[in-house]
Amino acid sequence: MKKLNAVGNKREFWAPLPVLPGPALAALARQYEAIGFEGVFSTQVYGPPFVPLAAASTVTTRLKLGTGIAIAATRSPMETAMAAMDLDRISEGRAVLGLGTSVSSWTSGIYGTPDIKPLTHLRETIEVIRHIEAGAHRGLQPYEGTYFKAHFEDMLQTAPPQRARIPIIVAALREKLVRLSAEIADGVIGHPMWSVDWTVNKMAPAFRDELQKQGRKREDVLVSIWPWVAINDDKAQAIEDARSTVAYYASAGQYESFFAEHGFLAEAKACQAGIEANRDITTFKHSVPDAMVETFVAAGSLDEVRVKLEPLWAVADHLCPAPPMWNLAPEIIQGYSERIGQFVMAELGN
Repeated sequence: MKKLNAVGNKREFWAPLPVLPGPALAALARQYEAIGFEGVFSTQVYGPPFVPLAAASTVTTRLKLGTGIAIAATRSPMETAMAAMDLDRISEGRAVLGLGTSVSSWTSGIYGTPDIKPLTHLRETIEVIRHIEAGAHRGLQPYEGTYFKAHFEDMLQTAPPQRARIPIIVAALREKLVRLSAEIADGVIGHPMWSVDWTVNKMAPAFRDELQKQGRKREDVLVSIWPWVAINDDKAQAIEDARSTVAYYASAGQYESFFAEHGFLAEAKACQAGIEANRDITTFKHSVPDAMVETFVAAGSLDEVRVKLEPLWAVADHLCPAPPMWNLAPEIIQGYSERIGQFVMAELGN
């Protein structure tokens, strides 16, 4: 029996695309396309996510190319819009613009951006991008919002966009951003820390409720779920290898209430104290017990991982399984990535 996703279509998989030297990045992009991945996401850690996607577009023909995510507050919406349209033109219509708010310790503490109200800023960013996308080739009317103001008087008309509308999908940790996605975006990206229970029983009902309020159909709004996946027949080792990834997120103060709702408030506070005392995750990852790792990571054998991920297909259009990556040697991450590739090939029948 053919396995289907939440809207009755065939199941699809995406993959994270790291920043690599050109030949290695090209080889990986080709490999993902050959395996049958639907697309790749490039994350914004420090650098903008558009660069590796543009490189990947030149060596592939089918693979979709998503920013996963571009942090909205780190650049003008004008630049974001133009970068997305450039990527769409280079890839001949394969771009997907994933946007997120990130946390203030990154936007203000690392990127040095002014303080913002994240939801208000993201809503306005999307509105500005749509304004520019629709009008840059015709002549832009002025825009005046809370965070972005431009008269565009000296701007020459651009070439027509590759497509009239590039899909915009919004990354969400909690309900407010899930609802914003259902209201104005073309899709939602579930945060990698979403547990199965959080996804199925907390976020999915809020998403469906907001779609109904907005008069939108579920099949018209993409749901992208990004589970952490550590496939290893030695389950204890898989859990240990994933521990630092969970500890990293638990150390962020703005995630405290999220972990508290999962029953891990004390553990999150311990991780926060650990990172304040020492930036080395190895000194506080022991604050994350095995049960906490298993809540947020599908760890174990291929069959165990398959069973753990199955409930997500009641919610998702596609999955983007990602290997644990914090505090691990590159060869270990590569091993987990290869096993994810094998898992996806098996799921797709390749």
